Amino acid sequence: MIFSSAQENFIFFRIPVTLFSLIPFFLITGPFLSDLSVSIISILFLIYCLKRNNFSYFNHKYFYFFLIFWIYLIMNTLINNFNLDSFKISFFYFRYGVFVIAIATFLKEDYEFIKYFFYCILICFTILTLDGFYQYFTGENIIGWTNSIRTSSFFGDEKILGSYISRLWPIFFGLTIFIFKEKKKLSSLIILIFILSETLIFLSGDRTAFFNINLSAIFVILFSQKLLKLRLITLLSSILILIIISVVSPTAKERVFDQTISQMNLDSKNLNKNKEKNSVYIFSREHNHHYIAALKMFLDNKVLGVGVKNFRNFCDEEEFNISDYTCSPHPHSTYMQLLSEIGIVGFLFILMIFIILNYKLGVHWIKCLNNKPLFKDFEVCLLISIYLTLWPIIPSGNFFNNWLNIIYFYPIGIIIWALSDNIALKKPTKNLY
Repeated sequence: MIFSSAQENFIFFRIPVTLFSLIPFFLITGPFLSDLSVSIISILFLIYCLKRNNFSYFNHKYFYFFLIFWIYLIMNTLINNFNLDSFKISFFYFRYGVFVIAIATFLKEDYEFIKYFFYCILICFTILTLDGFYQYFTGENIIGWTNSIRTSSFFGDEKILGSYISRLWPIFFGLTIFIFKEKKKLSSLIILIFILSETLIFLSGDRTAFFNINLSAIFVILFSQKLLKLRLITLLSSILILIIISVVSPTAKERVFDQTISQMNLDSKNLNKNKEKNSVYIFSREHNHHYIAALKMFLDNKVLGVGVKNFRNFCDEEEFNISDYTCSPHPHSTYMQLLSEIGIVGFLFILMIFIILNYKLGVHWIKCLNNKPLFKDFEVCLLISIYLTLWPIIPSGNFFNNWLNIIYFYPIGIIIWALSDNIALKKPTKNLY
């Protein structure tokens, strides 16, 4: 079928960039619409490449690295405890690599659409912040969903409000700096959204998200050149609000701090009641037993692991089962999941990225001391978003979960574009069509 230039522009550019911009909204609804958007973007981009017989966009070291990892997942699945569910996850994992290249290409051709994405994420943060506070203080959100123990806003029973905000926060913050290049242009409303969204993470009771937002704050303070004052203002303002709320209504504080201490068996009162008096748990007894089971799986299958997303299929076997707390869909640790499911070979792919990222940030920090930074401030924020995914010492979700993977890969396309030769402050080329 032959399309006119205008039709090609609409089908192969306008539709994908619109879907990309709307993904923050789709993520709130769950994995279906957001994953469908990623798939459509990837398919349309591949069709365009086939039509033009031009695959040069994929000539990038990131994609080669991803391609090797993807092939390894396929091979691991075929030869290692094969099941259809694992094969589907491994085979269709390819869409994330194409999605990243597609977004980097679209931004290179016309980066102006990044503004649409920014305003979409701004609207999402504003709505979630207002609704989250309303739910925390009234017991239900604006559409009547009740608040049980943890504030979840439109996420309902999923309880991933904190994860959503904490993982997208560095991207939101970085793009705000990029779009409003002069700090004085930052409106009071946006700064207020920064402060309240951080506070809402605490109110959601999501301890991993609370750790992530504070880790990102530390990294912004350490590695940015011009954001120190702004980040300190937002962080200290959030802490002040948290102190006030904790005094008035201590529920969130009890969840984030008191319950954590109790679950780790560090509470002296709890210690006296617990049969395992000398045991200190990693995060909780459940997490501890997940990790032990995952470690046993790895030690029994060091090279290849037990197979993609197969922790759940092996955790109840006698040699791996520790207690009634052992089994779970995944071991709640990215690194333990990778070791147990895809072995040392697959684990090394992710470890390599983490080491390279630490090295690059270290070089950047040294260069900042000489006022010759390696990265711009908004690029630092994007790298921090990726760093949160790779941070090892914190409970995490399923590495192969669709919803999480979309957030994992979301900033990569932007950072590939940002670090390319055609970085933004030049005029967009608009020559794709």
